[in-house]
Amino acid sequence: MMIISRITLIIPLFLSFSLHSTAQETDTVKVFKSDPRHQKLVAFIPGAVAVTYGFVALNSNWFRKLDYHIYEKLNERHPGYHTAADDYMRYVPAAAVYGLDLLGIKGRNNFRDKTALLLISATLTSGSLQILKASSNRMRPSRLNDYSFPSGHTAMAFAGAEFLHQEYGESSIWYSVGGYGVATATGILRMYKNAHWFSDVVAGAGLGILSTKFAYFIYPSIQKIVTGKKTSNFTMLPVYQNQAMGIAISGKF
Repeated sequence: MMIISRITLIIPLFLSFSLHSTAQETDTVKVFKSDPRHQKLVAFIPGAVAVTYGFVALNSNWFRKLDYHIYEKLNERHPGYHTAADDYMRYVPAAAVYGLDLLGIKGRNNFRDKTALLLISATLTSGSLQILKASSNRMRPSRLNDYSFPSGHTAMAFAGAEFLHQEYGESSIWYSVGGYGVATATGILRMYKNAHWFSDVVAGAGLGILSTKFAYFIYPSIQKIVTGKKTSNFTMLPVYQNQAMGIAISGKF
């Protein structure tokens, strides 16, 4: 039976939601003010492509051959490589946001809003990881367990890198370069340690990026619900499908 048939598509990032354009621009939400495109769906394409690559690699012989080829090359050059750096590096991009704030370098949002956005992103990332790891049952290269797909360390690192990009990318491109550089290094170290296949890392990167982008996308509607200032067109409902829990999202933006 194909592995992908056991993977639920009801995950927090790929939940069914409808988008309708609106001519009215909100005055109360700072999240959209610095983005003239108002977070158009085109911004989600790179992350979606990365996640799709990972799903395809679960059942594609060609992509699996690439996974094994990279695995063999890494082990030829650095057999038995081990480090704990990746366990800490996954937190660096997100921590940098608060470090810059402490230094007086103001980002896109205030402390309260950026923290709420980070919590939403972390919830989406961790929830999706749990569902996918339990559903895919892919064995790690090290044969330690079958929670290889996707890479959790990489997902967290890239979620943080996108968080740093969203908050400080407009101030300087080097903040984004630094954050994504650390996230990329985290993913590479996961492969060197035989903790993940290449496609696991690619999917994890896409998952992390999408989680943070989606957090920024839905946050204005969540603010409306919490503050009660306006009637929100955004709704969330729990769903259960293919023995997995998820959230169905529907709304107008």
